[in-house]
Amino acid sequence: MTVQHLQKVFFPGTINERHVLKDVNLTIDPGDFVSVIGNNGAGKSTLLNTIAGTLSADAGELAIAGHRVTKKPVAYRSRWISRVFQDPKMGTAGELSVAQNLTLAEQHTGSLSLRRYRQPNQAFRYREALAPLKMGLEDRLDTQVKYLSGGQRQALSLLMATLSHPELLLLDEHTAALDPQTSQKVMDLTEKIVTDQHLTTLMITHKLSDALRYGNRLVMVQDGQIKLDVRGVEKDNLRQADLLSLFI
Repeated sequence: MTVQHLQKVFFPGTINERHVLKDVNLTIDPGDFVSVIGNNGAGKSTLLNTIAGTLSADAGELAIAGHRVTKKPVAYRSRWISRVFQDPKMGTAGELSVAQNLTLAEQHTGSLSLRRYRQPNQAFRYREALAPLKMGLEDRLDTQVKYLSGGQRQALSLLMATLSHPELLLLDEHTAALDPQTSQKVMDLTEKIVTDQHLTTLMITHKLSDALRYGNRLVMVQDGQIKLDVRGVEKDNLRQADLLSLFI
């Protein structure tokens, strides 16, 4: 993925004008797992939403897997991008069963239909996919998702987002709404899936400990610009105190 000279201004020409993204340039190589940190209002979520297509860029260029998507809508970008939201309810359909949600996730880039639901061997495949989550979902294929816990629902969202092996996985503070124990479980699950599938991943997090622990690369966004971009040994040698001093 490449981001070149990205600009985003809210309420331009008014007293409330806010220049949120200021000439942002970022290249994410295949297989990179990038943790993104920054103060509230620094531009992290705006950057992610602009990449996803839920916000339009005022200037600059975006390319995913070699495809120019700057002016393309979310539906077009979904051929290459999957996303897990902060709210566990946003990544799943609560009125549908676990199995039905997985059926729709398998065909998210085509015409959505449940006609394929309960095809031969489908239940077996879904149980195999759900068992590694270790949340008992393999035994709840016919349970409506609205009856799952927040952690179960978010784990299901993560599985659904990665079923199609996307070119880019966007994680939008996807553990922020979970209790500490469940958050840790989902983060460990995230690391396993991303590593096993060699997924290119961009993860926004407020937890400095998670930013340091997970991924091979760390990016800090401040005042609409990328102020820090480290990887490998340089990232491994960072400590929370180092990051806090940069925030200050």
